[in-house]
Amino acid sequence: MSTEHARLSEAAPHGGFIRQHHSMLVAMHQLTDVLVTWGILAAFVELSGLAWNISYQLAAFLGSICFHVFAHKNGLYLSWRGQSLFQEVRTVFTTWLIVVGALLTVVFLFDLNTSYGGGVMVAWAIAVPVTISFYRVSARIIMREFRRAGVNTRKIAIVGAKEPGLSLARSILGSPWMGMEIAGFYDNRVTIGDRPLQGINKQADQLQVLGDVELLKKEARDGTFDDIYIALPMREEETIKSLVEELANSSCCVHIVPDIFTFKMLNARSREIGGLPVVSVYDTPFDSIDAMAKRAEDVILSSIILCIVAIPMLCIAAAVKLTSRGPVLFRQRRYGVNGEEIEVWKFRSMTTCDNGDIVVQATKNDKRVTKVGAFLRKTSLDELPQFINVLQGQMSIVGPRPHAVAHNELYRDQISGYMQRHLVKPGITGLAQVNGWRGETDTLEKMEKRVEFDLKYIRDWSVLLDIKIIFLTFLKGFVNSSAY
Repeated sequence: MSTEHARLSEAAPHGGFIRQHHSMLVAMHQLTDVLVTWGILAAFVELSGLAWNISYQLAAFLGSICFHVFAHKNGLYLSWRGQSLFQEVRTVFTTWLIVVGALLTVVFLFDLNTSYGGGVMVAWAIAVPVTISFYRVSARIIMREFRRAGVNTRKIAIVGAKEPGLSLARSILGSPWMGMEIAGFYDNRVTIGDRPLQGINKQADQLQVLGDVELLKKEARDGTFDDIYIALPMREEETIKSLVEELANSSCCVHIVPDIFTFKMLNARSREIGGLPVVSVYDTPFDSIDAMAKRAEDVILSSIILCIVAIPMLCIAAAVKLTSRGPVLFRQRRYGVNGEEIEVWKFRSMTTCDNGDIVVQATKNDKRVTKVGAFLRKTSLDELPQFINVLQGQMSIVGPRPHAVAHNELYRDQISGYMQRHLVKPGITGLAQVNGWRGETDTLEKMEKRVEFDLKYIRDWSVLLDIKIIFLTFLKGFVNSSAY
């Protein structure tokens, strides 16, 4: 997650608020991205001897606008000092891939494919992210060299020699282009002279606790520092409040690093509600555009898959019906998104249809499993009817596997964060399944590992991750030795 440092400012007459801090470099990035998007397409059109007509102008306009919107959404224009170079370049390519997808959708919907030269558009699609990334890399290199020469560097002090102060220091030390020189730590809780970051590198070894908060106040009044970062735990509220009031009499820029690292955060993000900054500790990654992309992915892929497997599903249904008594399809109560109950469809693989308050998981050599059912469960073919659940909007192709309601009630009090799995729609396959955590969970540790991968999926979700999981499912996710 990209982080921004909010600058404390004097309260306005109508009430205080926190404003997003924009740097000149960020504004330059925004302008350059628009100019690159337009300029490259115009150059390719000119070199190809084509006319710069309304079709190309519309493509350039939509491309630049979409890139600007999606770049904001993906955090590309957040504080550049807080992002790694790899993360920035990856975000550029991911954002542009979404833009190209959106433009292709418009072209096909309105049948505009004859309005463009194919070679020109392909070259444009490749050149834009490469050029923007090259520009951003170059900007960082130039800024780093300037700062090595002592230009635009800032001397900072960190109040707090424990987490999150140490995390902040490690981030700054690992990002020399930030132009921040750490003088040291100030903390009433740690012995003066301690070196809390020993063992990382030579620069980190030299950082030590220079004094307590009272010494910091004195040095701040003397103008020793350009910036002061207060990174104290929430329980030090009175100390933080007193320190902020005292530092108002200095010329330092003062920043507060919220102690949100004490929480096990899931898809944490910052937002504003009525001008007030809010940090989401637990949140779903699927809102607005992301939700639309996820739903489009589910509808398109599940429709294609159902067309492909329609005949095999009829054969499976016949085999289930002819080899054992009972219904062909088994509906089991599961928790869906937001913990709402849904009925998940499966081919019946047992002689029983447990769906009450107590559901016994299938075990090795379970006598309840039919001969056909054993094959279906081993190959995951019993899950095929769940593509109907996907079309209904109750499930996704990729997501945390839905557990029986009885199992949810059992584990929700035993595993921390267990119910956070239900911030997204359950899936037919998931990150846990392709990493081997499928089948019987006869120990608490196995369920904990499954939940760990489910929460990692929610934190790291992207369309590319979904595609990767689907691909891995075809390679190794269908047949599993622990699926009974």
